[in-house]
Order: sequence, then structure tokens, then C-alpha cells
Amino acid sequence: MAEPLLRVEDLYKSFGNLEVLTGVSTTLERGHKTAVIGPSGCGKSTLLRCINYMETPTRGHIYLDGELFGEKRSNGDFTRMTEKELAQQRAHVGMVFQGFYLWPHLCARDNVAIAPMKVRGMSKAEAYELAEAMLAKVHMSHKVEEFPERLSGGQQQRVAIARALAQSPKLMLFDEPTSALDPELVGEVLKVIHELADEGRSMVLVTHEIRFARDVADWVIFMGDGGVVEEGPSKQVLGDPQEQRTRSFLRQILEH
Repeated sequence: MAEPLLRVEDLYKSFGNLEVLTGVSTTLERGHKTAVIGPSGCGKSTLLRCINYMETPTRGHIYLDGELFGEKRSNGDFTRMTEKELAQQRAHVGMVFQGFYLWPHLCARDNVAIAPMKVRGMSKAEAYELAEAMLAKVHMSHKVEEFPERLSGGQQQRVAIARALAQSPKLMLFDEPTSALDPELVGEVLKVIHELADEGRSMVLVTHEIRFARDVADWVIFMGDGGVVEEGPSKQVLGDPQEQRTRSFLRQILEH
């Protein structure tokens, strides 16, 4: 069996006395898409933030492409990587948040080009060429010189996706990428994510868009109270869930 691209092993995360993740394990094969669904506060976003070590897990381990992520082993013990070492690993993971986190003083092109220049040492000309190609991929060629304040929420999120793609990541993480958008703007962002999925990109997507998850995801994880309640092929979990909690959740969501 080939090594999965992502392996999450028995992940726990506590904030003080609050246990947010309680032993989550899963794998992601190359080119596959996993949708993570569940009620608010069940640990979905914390799981994503632990996968790329924006939050340090309390226990458990992450492996990306067969290599330990965020940690090193020495004398049989696990120690957290330095920020510099972590930055090199994170370059392989593109993260798209609920908020857009664009630099307000930079136009769309510069927002996408800044990391390739600073992290990968690209020349300005190379970084601009890359930025324009990534903005074209998310249908934003007509807005390359616009500043964030002149863009709609959907357009800002598409710039944020282009910025993540500019890293040439092995893995894309989407943390409820449409939850901050007005309903009429959701479709344009989902269309872009759908196109990326069709290219065969590996992704983990936290979403409330159940119909979209059904279309895009190979695998669905339903979380509750910090753990995995049910997981399996998307058609099975979303079409014929085995757990009562999954059935109740989906009924509630799909009736809205």
C-alpha cells in the first residue's frame, strides 16, 4: 500500500480544561478530498489548525508525505520544530480561512506575489508572473491591480485561494471558506474550489455546504464533541448515515 499523503494519528487538543479534540485519526490519499462536517464548536476548525501546526496538538502526531509534521524525533522523544523548520514544512500546505486576511495596502497581484518573493526568493518578475497565473485560475484576471477594499467578499476569498495556490502546496486546507460570505457570493467561491478538486488536488475541507460536500468529497468525516462520530465514502455518510447523530444533523442542515 502506498503511504497516504496525510496521516492524522490519535490527535488530542485541550485549551486549559476544555478538551476540543479527543483522539481524532484519519488518512487522506493523494488526490483525494475529505469534507469535515458537524455542528459548530465540535472541533472541526481546531483539527485543521492542528494539521498545519497553527495549534500545537496536546497529543498525537501528523504525517505529511510520510514525514512527521511539526515535530522531530530525538532519543525516542518528540519535540516541536523551530518556527523556521515549521515554516519550511508549512510551505507544502495551502490554508484558506473563513476570513480573507489579505494585506489591505497591497493590490491583489502583490498579495499573491509577496510570499513567493519572501519565502522562495523569487524575483519580482517571476513572482508577478506566478501571481497573475494563479489569479487567472480563480477567475480574477480582471482585478489584479485592485486593492482588497475594492473587492467583494467572494473576490477577496478567491485572491486568498490564489495566494495559497502560489505555494504549489501538496495539500490544501479550507476552513469554512464561504461562511463569511453573503449568500449570493458563495457560489463563485465554491465553483473555484470545485475546479481545483477536478484537477486532482488533495484537500481537506471544513464546510456547512452539504450538497457541495456530496459533489466534491470522496470521504466525509462527521464530528461531534471533539471526536469522529462517523466517517466513510461521501455517498454513504451523506446518503445513508449509520449514526443517529449524523442523521439528525443532516436533517437539520438540509431542511434550512
